[in-house]
Amino acid sequence: MVERFTHGATHAFAFGDGGLPEAVLASYDQYDDLGGEDTLGRYGVVVAPEVLGRQLPEMVEAIRRGTFGPPVLVGTDAEPVLVVMSTQQYRAMRGDDEPPPGVIDDPTVRSYDSAPTPGSTPFSVDEWAKDDPFTQQMLEEIRQERGPADG
Repeated sequence: MVERFTHGATHAFAFGDGGLPEAVLASYDQYDDLGGEDTLGRYGVVVAPEVLGRQLPEMVEAIRRGTFGPPVLVGTDAEPVLVVMSTQQYRAMRGDDEPPPGVIDDPTVRSYDSAPTPGSTPFSVDEWAKDDPFTQQMLEEIRQERGPADG
Protein backbone atom coordinates (compact mmCIF):
# COMPACT_ATOMS: atom_id res chain seq x y z
CA MET A 1 0.00 0.00 0.00
CA VAL A 2 2.80 2.44 0.89
CA GLU A 3 4.35 1.74 -2.52
CA ARG A 4 1.11 2.70 -4.30
CA PHE A 5 0.81 5.95 -2.34
CA THR A 6 4.50 6.73 -2.97
CA HIS A 7 3.87 6.74 -6.71
CA GLY A 8 0.59 8.68 -6.49
CA ALA A 9 -1.41 5.72 -7.77
CA THR A 10 -3.93 5.56 -4.93
CA HIS A 11 -6.65 8.00 -3.99
CA ALA A 12 -7.93 8.52 -0.46
CA PHE A 13 -10.38 5.87 0.66
CA ALA A 14 -12.55 5.23 3.68
CA PHE A 15 -12.90 1.91 5.47
CA GLY A 16 -14.69 0.40 8.45
CA ASP A 17 -16.81 -2.49 9.63
CA GLY A 18 -20.14 -3.38 8.08
CA GLY A 19 -19.65 -1.10 5.09
CA LEU A 20 -19.78 2.02 7.28
CA PRO A 21 -16.83 4.36 6.82
CA GLU A 22 -14.97 4.97 10.08
CA ALA A 23 -11.46 5.92 9.02
CA VAL A 24 -9.72 7.35 5.97
CA LEU A 25 -6.37 6.51 4.44
CA ALA A 26 -5.02 9.42 2.38
CA SER A 27 -1.69 10.39 0.88
CA TYR A 28 0.61 12.60 2.90
CA ASP A 29 0.81 14.88 -0.15
CA GLN A 30 -2.93 15.56 0.05
CA TYR A 31 -2.69 16.03 3.83
CA ASP A 32 0.16 18.50 3.35
CA ASP A 33 -1.49 20.32 0.42
CA LEU A 34 -4.66 20.87 2.48
CA GLY A 35 -2.75 22.07 5.56
CA GLY A 36 -3.54 18.98 7.60
CA GLU A 37 -0.83 19.57 10.19
CA ASP A 38 -2.07 23.13 10.72
CA THR A 39 -5.70 22.10 11.21
CA LEU A 40 -5.42 18.58 12.68
CA GLY A 41 -1.88 18.24 14.00
CA ARG A 42 0.06 15.02 13.68
CA TYR A 43 1.07 11.99 15.68
CA GLY A 44 4.53 12.44 17.24
CA VAL A 45 6.46 10.02 15.00
CA VAL A 46 6.15 8.53 11.53
CA VAL A 47 4.95 4.96 11.98
CA ALA A 48 6.37 2.13 9.85
CA PRO A 49 3.85 0.20 7.67
CA GLU A 50 4.27 -2.97 9.73
CA VAL A 51 3.49 -1.03 12.92
CA LEU A 52 0.36 0.35 11.27
CA GLY A 53 -0.66 -3.20 10.40
CA ARG A 54 -0.45 -4.16 14.07
CA GLN A 55 -2.00 -1.01 15.50
CA LEU A 56 -4.79 -0.34 12.99
CA PRO A 57 -7.47 -2.28 14.92
CA GLU A 58 -6.67 -0.22 18.03
CA MET A 59 -6.82 3.00 15.99
CA VAL A 60 -10.26 2.13 14.61
CA GLU A 61 -11.47 1.30 18.14
CA ALA A 62 -10.19 4.70 19.34
CA ILE A 63 -12.04 6.39 16.45
CA ARG A 64 -15.24 4.59 17.50
CA ARG A 65 -14.79 5.67 21.13
CA GLY A 66 -14.02 9.25 20.10
CA THR A 67 -10.57 9.09 21.72
CA PHE A 68 -8.47 8.99 18.52
CA GLY A 69 -5.81 11.67 18.65
CA PRO A 70 -4.16 13.49 15.77
CA PRO A 71 -3.80 11.73 12.42
CA VAL A 72 -1.15 9.02 12.24
CA LEU A 73 1.55 9.44 9.60
CA VAL A 74 2.87 6.26 8.00
CA GLY A 75 6.04 5.87 5.98
CA THR A 76 9.62 4.76 5.91
CA ASP A 77 12.81 6.40 7.18
CA ALA A 78 10.77 9.10 9.00
CA GLU A 79 9.33 10.27 5.65
CA PRO A 80 5.51 10.23 5.75
CA VAL A 81 3.76 8.72 2.74
CA LEU A 82 0.20 8.22 3.94
CA VAL A 83 -2.05 9.35 6.78
CA VAL A 84 -4.68 7.53 8.84
CA MET A 85 -7.47 9.71 10.25
CA SER A 86 -11.13 9.58 11.17
CA THR A 87 -13.78 10.44 8.60
CA GLN A 88 -14.57 13.54 10.68
CA GLN A 89 -10.93 14.65 10.59
CA TYR A 90 -10.74 14.15 6.83
CA ARG A 91 -13.92 16.15 6.31
CA ALA A 92 -12.67 18.94 8.61
CA MET A 93 -9.31 19.09 6.81
CA ARG A 94 -11.05 19.42 3.45
CA GLY A 95 -13.52 21.97 4.79
CA ASP A 96 -16.45 19.79 3.72
CA ASP A 97 -20.02 20.17 4.81
CA GLU A 98 -21.76 17.59 7.01
CA PRO A 99 -23.69 14.93 5.09
CA PRO A 100 -27.48 15.25 5.19
CA PRO A 101 -29.38 12.95 7.56
CA GLY A 102 -29.48 9.37 6.30
CA VAL A 103 -26.43 9.73 4.03
CA ILE A 104 -23.51 7.45 4.91
CA ASP A 105 -20.61 9.60 6.06
CA ASP A 106 -17.91 8.68 3.54
CA PRO A 107 -16.02 11.91 2.84
CA THR A 108 -14.00 10.23 0.08
CA VAL A 109 -17.17 9.57 -1.95
CA ARG A 110 -19.10 12.78 -2.36
CA SER A 111 -22.86 12.63 -2.74
CA TYR A 112 -23.60 16.10 -1.40
CA ASP A 113 -22.33 19.62 -2.01
CA SER A 114 -18.59 19.97 -1.48
CA ALA A 115 -15.70 21.61 -3.24
CA PRO A 116 -13.13 19.23 -4.75
CA THR A 117 -9.61 19.19 -3.42
CA PRO A 118 -7.02 21.23 -5.35
CA GLY A 119 -6.02 19.40 -8.52
CA SER A 120 -8.89 16.89 -8.35
CA THR A 121 -9.88 15.32 -11.64
CA PRO A 122 -12.40 12.59 -12.43
CA PHE A 123 -10.96 9.20 -13.28
CA SER A 124 -12.29 5.86 -14.46
CA VAL A 125 -11.77 2.54 -12.74
CA ASP A 126 -9.43 1.57 -15.60
CA GLU A 127 -7.30 4.68 -15.00
CA TRP A 128 -7.21 3.88 -11.29
CA ALA A 129 -6.05 0.31 -11.98
CA LYS A 130 -3.62 1.02 -14.82
CA ASP A 131 -0.41 0.60 -12.77
CA ASP A 132 -1.57 -2.32 -10.64
CA PRO A 133 -1.59 -5.76 -12.31
CA PHE A 134 -3.54 -7.33 -9.43
CA THR A 135 -6.36 -4.79 -9.72
CA GLN A 136 -6.36 -5.15 -13.51
CA GLN A 137 -6.73 -8.91 -13.09
CA MET A 138 -9.61 -8.45 -10.64
CA LEU A 139 -11.40 -6.08 -13.04
CA GLU A 140 -10.96 -8.56 -15.88
CA GLU A 141 -12.42 -11.37 -13.75
CA ILE A 142 -15.41 -9.21 -12.81
CA ARG A 143 -15.98 -8.31 -16.44
CA GLN A 144 -15.79 -11.96 -17.51
CA GLU A 145 -18.32 -12.93 -14.81
CA ARG A 146 -20.73 -10.26 -16.03
CA GLY A 147 -20.41 -11.25 -19.69
CA PRO A 148 -20.70 -8.88 -22.68
CA ALA A 149 -21.81 -5.34 -21.90
CA ASP A 150 -25.37 -4.43 -22.84
CA GLY A 151 -25.92 -1.79 -25.38
